[in-house]
Amino acid sequence: MKDVKHVAFIIRDRDNDWEGIRSSLGLAVENFWVHTFVLDHEVDMTDDVRENLEWLSDMECTYYSNHPENIRNGFQPITIDELGVKLREMDLIIPF
Repeated sequence: MKDVKHVAFIIRDRDNDWEGIRSSLGLAVENFWVHTFVLDHEVDMTDDVRENLEWLSDMECTYYSNHPENIRNGFQPITIDELGVKLREMDLIIPF
């Protein structure tokens, strides 16, 4: 069986932002390449969320969004078409 290396977290509901980002960070600590995708809504950038995103960045993990406000807050921009291409590169996809 192929070792799991690249993991995608897809967060589509604002109520799941905190848990999705925390889970992303948890796997990043375990040496997985984590890619977090926040789609179709603005993240409430609390101090805790901002700190976790900074940790993800420090661990060379990438977080993406298709919402303009998230991009202004440091998320990498992504379209739905680009998301489809990225997901083909993943070993594991975790929807939130």
